[in-house]
Amino acid sequence: MIIFPAIDIKSNKCVRLSQGDFNKLKVYSDEPFKIALKWKEEGASFLHLVDLDGARSEEFINKESIEKIVKNIGIPVQVGGGIRSVEKAESLISMGVERVIVGTIAVENKRLLKELISKYNEKIIVSIDAKEGKVATRGWEVISKISSIDLCKELEDIGVKTIVYTDISKDGMLKGPNFDIYKILSEKTKLNIIASGGITRIKDILRLKEMNIYGGIIGKAFYDNLLEYKEVEKCLQKE
Repeated sequence: MIIFPAIDIKSNKCVRLSQGDFNKLKVYSDEPFKIALKWKEEGASFLHLVDLDGARSEEFINKESIEKIVKNIGIPVQVGGGIRSVEKAESLISMGVERVIVGTIAVENKRLLKELISKYNEKIIVSIDAKEGKVATRGWEVISKISSIDLCKELEDIGVKTIVYTDISKDGMLKGPNFDIYKILSEKTKLNIIASGGITRIKDILRLKEMNIYGGIIGKAFYDNLLEYKEVEKCLQKE
């Protein structure tokens, strides 16, 4: 199981939100690269970056911070947030991004999603953000009537291999993940599932591993020192 430390970037600062609410924002660092370096030094093998401004706007406000991390950190990086065109995906991949995470287009533009998968295959992964089982788009601000489970099945048929699944109600709340949805997805699909939202304790991670979940994204629990990366990896290696 891969542990992905999360670096959420807004206005070129490392921040965390609670339940995707931009009004509940806490700044952890003015220099995202230093945070990325910290995770690398602690042993992280993969980083998860989110361009929060990109999720709400077409402008690439955080390009400088993302590019500095990708080109200098020396470990793979996956990036999401506002990737709704071939050009944006290509610019990130040419920058050196290992995997590009798309979200909104998986609901609004299947043709574009298929085009990206055809061109970049497993470099394209899909983020499913859901609230009460319904898919959210546009930076979590629009809740659709689409079942997240049905969408995951459809994505698998299209050729998607990996998804990031976030239960918005769990994100940043430090109350544990939505284990029920991950169990359903692991039973009903063959997707590589990256769990996101609510991972707070070692036992959360070990339970996800027992469910054969591919990876887990950890943000606030790391930043608030409820978990330590080295401790997490040590426990995973023991299992």
